Amino acid sequence: MKIIKKTIRWVVGVFFASTILSVVALRFLPVYVTPLMLIRCVEQAQEGRSITLHHHWVSMEKISRHMPVAVMASEDQRFLLHHGFDYDAIEKAAKRNAKGGKNKLGGSTISQQTAKNVFLWPGRSWVRKGLEAYFTALIELIWSKQRIMEVYLNSIEMGDGIYGVDAVAEYHFNTTAAELSRSDCALIAATLPNPRRFSSKSPSDYMRKRQKRIEHEMKFIPTFPREGEDYDPSTAIGGVYRNGK
Repeated sequence: MKIIKKTIRWVVGVFFASTILSVVALRFLPVYVTPLMLIRCVEQAQEGRSITLHHHWVSMEKISRHMPVAVMASEDQRFLLHHGFDYDAIEKAAKRNAKGGKNKLGGSTISQQTAKNVFLWPGRSWVRKGLEAYFTALIELIWSKQRIMEVYLNSIEMGDGIYGVDAVAEYHFNTTAAELSRSDCALIAATLPNPRRFSSKSPSDYMRKRQKRIEHEMKFIPTFPREGEDYDPSTAIGGVYRNGK
């Protein structure tokens, strides 16, 4: 029994030490590959397709100012206000999903999605959800909001074999992340519920409608503050910033 207890303590200690060190290291280092990227490569090989992985790491200074505004408008309007978990959104999603229907509403914040993309694997098990909550709390504690957004925009899946905003800018818009227009960013954000089903390269009428809705919502989101720039949560109206433009 003592050996078992000792082993458990050792495993738990190694887990916490390694995960905390990983989060600290990635506060400063670029994230060049994620578990999801590797999983998709294996899936492509199993399906007999050629392995495709397009990913370019770029700093926030090389990403259009419209891009973080677009994903906040689409995915997480309270990103600058919460500490990793939007309990209002979770409650609304739970009530909506309890009614049934094909389209399930998600309550994940950008912080949660970043934690899942960088440290974990796709899935809905309670174990993965628990680890997602743990890593979300860690990155909110150790990283800045700017760093979370930077990693999110560089690691999120944005098409089949395409990861990050600079890669999608090149392969779907023939430009760079820095040169994406407001409309381009809204269209990219419109695909994020399912970027392998919804294409920003060949958008359907449904995607164009989502794009227009997101562009409208972007009017109520401020220009995202870059590292070193200040923002004041007290200016939020109804939980959403207004940019006054």
